[in-house]
Amino acid sequence: MSDNDVEKSGQLEQPTPAPPQEPPNPSTLGEEEVSHSRAMSVPSFPEGGTRAWTTVLGCWAVMFFTFGYINAFGVYETYYIATTHETPSTIAWIGSFQFFAMFSAGVVSGPILDRYGPVVVIWPASALFVTSVMLTSVCKMYYQFLLAQGVLGGISCGLVYAPAISIIGHYFHARRALAIGIASSGSSLGGVIFPIMINRLLFSSSLGFGWTVRIVGFLILGLCLLACLTIKPRIAPRKGPHFLPAAFKNLTYSLQVLGLFLVIWGILTPIFFLPSYAQTQGMSRNLAWYTISILNAGSLVGRLSAGFLSAYLGDLNVLTSSSGICGLLIFCWYRIHSNAAIIVFSVLFGMFSGVVVGMFASTLAHTAPHPSQIGTYIGMAVGILGVLGLTGSPISGAMIAHYGGYNEAIGFSGAVTMAGTALLACAQYSKMSK
Repeated sequence: MSDNDVEKSGQLEQPTPAPPQEPPNPSTLGEEEVSHSRAMSVPSFPEGGTRAWTTVLGCWAVMFFTFGYINAFGVYETYYIATTHETPSTIAWIGSFQFFAMFSAGVVSGPILDRYGPVVVIWPASALFVTSVMLTSVCKMYYQFLLAQGVLGGISCGLVYAPAISIIGHYFHARRALAIGIASSGSSLGGVIFPIMINRLLFSSSLGFGWTVRIVGFLILGLCLLACLTIKPRIAPRKGPHFLPAAFKNLTYSLQVLGLFLVIWGILTPIFFLPSYAQTQGMSRNLAWYTISILNAGSLVGRLSAGFLSAYLGDLNVLTSSSGICGLLIFCWYRIHSNAAIIVFSVLFGMFSGVVVGMFASTLAHTAPHPSQIGTYIGMAVGILGVLGLTGSPISGAMIAHYGGYNEAIGFSGAVTMAGTALLACAQYSKMSK
C-alpha cells in the first residue's frame, strides 16, 4: 500500500502477508534466523509523500524542543553556577539527569510506539514537558531545578523523543538516513536559538529568569502542538512482548550500542563545559555563552550533510568516521586557548558530534527485522545510553573541580570516544561479514 493510498483510506498498513507456512517470529530468533526472516518478508516503504514528509516535519519539531533545549543546558549551567554557588560537578547533575531520564524513558516509549502507535505517548508527554518548563520558571533552590528540569523535563523529553525518531523508519528505508538527518537538524537549530534567546531575554531585558523561561515554554508549547498534529501512524501495532531481548544476539546491534555508549559519553564533556572553559581562557561571559549556539550551528551543517553522505558511503561508515574525528578534536582541545581557536573548535566539533547524534538512530533502525520493531530496538538502545548521562558529565565535572583545570577531563573524554569508535568499527566489520 502506498503512502497516498493510506491517506485516502485512513487505514494503517498491515504487516506484509505471511506465506502459507507461518514465518518464524523475529523476536525469538538468533542473528542468522533474523536475517533469514527479514529476507522472507520485506515490507514496502513510501519513501516520500505528503504524510511521510509532514511526519518528518513533526519529528523535526520534537527534535527542536527536546534535544535542542537540552543542548542549551550549558547556558543554564553557567547561570546556575553564578546564582546558586554550587560546584560545577553538582550543577552538572541537573543536565546529566535530564539526559539520563530522556534516554532511559525510551525503554518505555519506544515499545509503546510499536504496540499502540504514537498518539498514545506523544500527546501526554508533550503536555508533561511544557509543564516541566513552566515549573522550572518558578524554581529557586538547587533541588527544585533538579526535580523540575532534570527529572520531569528529562522523562517527558524521552517519552516523546524515542517514538518520534523511530516512526520515521515506518515511512523510509532507502532514504531513512536522509529523513532522520533532516528531522534531527531541528535539535541543532533549537540548540542555536534557545541559548541566544535565553541569553538575550535574561541579560538584555528586565524580564528576569522566571519570565525568560516562561517565554521559552510558550515557544515549546507551539512546537508540541505542531508535532502532535503532524506525526501520524502508518504501520499497524505489533503484538508480542514489550521488550525484544533477542535483539542483543545480533552482534552488529550490540556492538553499536556499546560503541555509542562510549562515544556519546565522551562528547558530552565539550557540550556541557565549553562555555565555562571559554571563560577560564579569558573569553567574555556573553561570548562564552554563544559558544553553545556556535556549536549547534555547526551541528546543523553536520546533520544535514550526513544524510546525503550516507547515501553514498553508508550510514554506519559515516557514523564511525565522525566519531573518530570527534575523539581527535577532543584531544586537540588541550591546545585551544584563544577566542578564535575556541570558536573554530566549536564549529568543527559541532559538525562531527552532530553527525553522531543525528545518525545513530538510522544505523540502529537498520538492524530491526521489521519496521514494527524499530521503536523497541531504538528504545532499548537509548535506555542503555541513558546510563551514561548519570556518569559522563559528573565525572568530568568532578575532575575539573578536583584538579582545578580541564586537562584530565579532556583526556578522559577523548579516550572513551576513541574506544567507542573502535567498537563502531567492529560493528561495521560484523555487518559487512554477514
